[in-house]
Amino acid sequence: MASGNREPFNNTVVEWIDSRMPIFTLLNKEYGVFPVPRNFNYFWNFGAIAGFMLVVMIATGLFLAMHYSADTGLAFNSVERIMRDVNGGWLIRYIHMNGASFFFIAVYIHIFRGMYYGSYKKPRELLWILGALIFLLMMATAFLGYVLPWGQMSLWGATVITGFFTAIPFIGEDIQVWLLGGFAVSNPTLTRFFALHFLLPFVIFAVVFLHIWALHICGSNNPLGIEPKTRQDTLPFHPYYTIKDSFGLLVFVLVYCVFIFYMPDALGHPDNYIQANPMVTPPHIVPEWYFLPFYAILRAITFNMNLYFLLGLVMLLLLLVDFVWRKKPVYLSAAGGLALLVVGGLLVLTGFTGDSCQRIDAQWLEANVGFKNMCGTLQALPGMSAEAAPISAKLGGVLAMFGSVAMLFVLPWLDTHPVRSARYRPLYRVFFLLLVVVFLILGYVGSQPADASVAGVPLILVGLLGTGYYFAYFLVILPLLGRFEKAKPLPESIHDVVLAKQINAETKI
Repeated sequence: MASGNREPFNNTVVEWIDSRMPIFTLLNKEYGVFPVPRNFNYFWNFGAIAGFMLVVMIATGLFLAMHYSADTGLAFNSVERIMRDVNGGWLIRYIHMNGASFFFIAVYIHIFRGMYYGSYKKPRELLWILGALIFLLMMATAFLGYVLPWGQMSLWGATVITGFFTAIPFIGEDIQVWLLGGFAVSNPTLTRFFALHFLLPFVIFAVVFLHIWALHICGSNNPLGIEPKTRQDTLPFHPYYTIKDSFGLLVFVLVYCVFIFYMPDALGHPDNYIQANPMVTPPHIVPEWYFLPFYAILRAITFNMNLYFLLGLVMLLLLLVDFVWRKKPVYLSAAGGLALLVVGGLLVLTGFTGDSCQRIDAQWLEANVGFKNMCGTLQALPGMSAEAAPISAKLGGVLAMFGSVAMLFVLPWLDTHPVRSARYRPLYRVFFLLLVVVFLILGYVGSQPADASVAGVPLILVGLLGTGYYFAYFLVILPLLGRFEKAKPLPESIHDVVLAKQINAETKI
């Protein structure tokens, strides 16, 4: 079988291997002379950094698995043995434990960079979907790994999270028993979580391979959001971006090492250094910090979705499809759309208020007679009781949490604006930066107790408003911006912009 045209290598060993299996030719093509846009900024480093962190996590995980015992009676002590008796065990564990946090930091920056510069748009839809799948697999792997040290947060975090599956109608209880290997978090749970935690990183590695393959087929996006037109718009990946990525990686690793050597426990929860005890429940159960925004979304749904709420939601969804997602309404007139908006909004408000009345303090109701009478009228409506609600608060929270991740998968079809980069979309830039702020606020809300408040404002209300904006950003704001936002003029080429920056810099000097 012919190996095709290739350039011979000077090194005799490399040439001998490559002539029989052209792996070095492939590497040179994909990582040497591969053309990439010449205007990458340092945000583009985080893809390579995330890849480096994946290798670190797999390597350290292999060594930890050699000494870990997946047994409820031995797991906690085996971790202590790794820390105290295994040569270099403390270092391997701290690299792995803090590596999870830094892996998520790199991936979050990578995701938000892609959203800011429109890297999910045609022709990179599949590339983006594979990236979202990697993120979902990371979340599953991190959750499974958090259970393995068998501390208090490990046990009770697993109990709470797997308990959400019971909210699924008809099959929820069976799914929970299947996940746990029994009726409670116990030895079978720990065994299977360890097996899955060991397996999933290799699945992630395979999807990363597909992600990079898709990247090299469609090419990289860039801060301008325009495609390279000539050779002047690109540079070979090596040595230019290998050096730039190496510098960025070095800075990232330096910060990573500060946490490993000087504050290794800063990103963990103190209760997880207490051995798991099913008889003692921690006062405040929280997941790791990188799950907190999604945990806040889950907790934000404190109301049952009764028939009134769901019927109004369906009406608003029809309005969304016909007036927001379509460029021109197809089935509804303006009067029909207005009627759907008013009736749907009133039904949602009626269902929400009627359900919320059941949880209002009785003494407060007695002091507010008008509100008490309104609640009495609403609760007298048929189908308003919590038992009659098709979707409970628990199931609604689970659907919202998984839906918040699912938004990433459909993002390429929600943003229909022809311009990619937020540099040339001023309105989009404002709404996107607000999304980042809301995401951080949701992280703070998720870290606090459910009944906490700030300046007299209940954080559960802040979480509900943040959740509303999160979904409105994807489902309403992006489609509307795609129709109405006027972008700034795009440059003719990448080379022109880079050259103009160089001339300006030389002029200032």
